[in-house]
Amino acid sequence: MPDPEQPYPQESPQTFENSLGELQRIVSQLEHGQLGLEDSMQQFERGIQLIRACSKQLESAEQRIEVLTGTRADGSPVTQPFDAAATVEDASKPKKKRTKQRKPKEPEPESETLF
Repeated sequence: MPDPEQPYPQESPQTFENSLGELQRIVSQLEHGQLGLEDSMQQFERGIQLIRACSKQLESAEQRIEVLTGTRADGSPVTQPFDAAATVEDASKPKKKRTKQRKPKEPEPESETLF
């Protein structure tokens, strides 16, 4: 019996890049109204499945990343696990507004007078 979470059984897991490419194709089809209602629903469900698979792959990759913190006396690297939470912006801190740099005004040409 097919798993409702897996409406599209796959022989082997797709690469992140292939999953992302398929997701982009599905989004394009849905945005442009190229499919009927039933096909749209099936593609939407497939898109959700792809998003979940991509998220799992990204989480797995994050867990494998280590940060180089220095080197030992013998030259071997010193590492520590990557803390993804440290890279998330604190929502309580106000964001700095970017100010647009204005070009200095060019001086207006002096008006010419005959006298």
